Amino acid sequence: MAVVTMKNLLESGVHFGHQVKRWDPRMKRFIFAERNGIHIIDLQKTIQAIKDAYEAVRKVVGDGKSVLFIGTKKQAQQAVQKEAERCGMFYVNNRWLGGMLTNFVTIKKSLLRLKKLEKMEVDGTFENLTKKEISGLAKERVKLQKNLGGIKEMKELPGILFVIDTRKEAIAVAEAQRQGIPIIAVVDTNCNPDGINYPIPGNDDAIRAITLFTQIVANAVIEADNEVGLRVIETLGDEDDEDVMTDASHKEEDQEIDIEKYSTQEAIEASRRDEDYPEEEDQLPVDVDKVYNDE
Repeated sequence: MAVVTMKNLLESGVHFGHQVKRWDPRMKRFIFAERNGIHIIDLQKTIQAIKDAYEAVRKVVGDGKSVLFIGTKKQAQQAVQKEAERCGMFYVNNRWLGGMLTNFVTIKKSLLRLKKLEKMEVDGTFENLTKKEISGLAKERVKLQKNLGGIKEMKELPGILFVIDTRKEAIAVAEAQRQGIPIIAVVDTNCNPDGINYPIPGNDDAIRAITLFTQIVANAVIEADNEVGLRVIETLGDEDDEDVMTDASHKEEDQEIDIEKYSTQEAIEASRRDEDYPEEEDQLPVDVDKVYNDE
């Protein structure tokens, strides 16, 4: 099954760029033509770029690393959150806080604070506080949730970034480049593709186009997760039968028994017990399965 078709791209308006006067000359290699003062993006190159990005995401997820979806412009917020949650990855869709990657130690403290506030609200701590204190803590929690809710469970730096509009997310791109994190980005005709590991030329303003791109990346994550699960199942199924521990594998071989010798030994041991413990004539038989109480 194809990752994406030309029909999907055309229906989503991926080929529409910006006005000619707003173009970035470094995007020249991705531009097909000019129509009515608007640049048209070469969708053949877009399809190839999507395939490269798709394989990159699969490799990163297969290695056990995470993907961070970034799209804070209004057209991208809903799609980024929805698709990131669908594939179980992290996202930033409200505001990129400076230092999210380069100063992740401090960001982790804010994440711990957010978790603590959520726990206080659930375990009844708020019941012992005044209304003013509760109001202040609630506002702090809402603010942290708004900016950091998408990365609340992120314990380490992501393996790769997926960015919508590199001009809007210039700080995030700069931090990723500084940290050496690969970047997949949708670049429009007014963007700079240099420094982006996997630039995808396309419309970064239309909601349908943004949704299509985020769906493709989310599908790559899901496919990689499924492949990891299949590898685990195959590994379990390929175990040798010799490694399986059963009672039969450890059962001792039957040994021949000398009946005459066995009978003689039993008789000797019985006679020795009789000599050591002479039986009393008035001793009554005892049922060992019952309990006898002294009266």
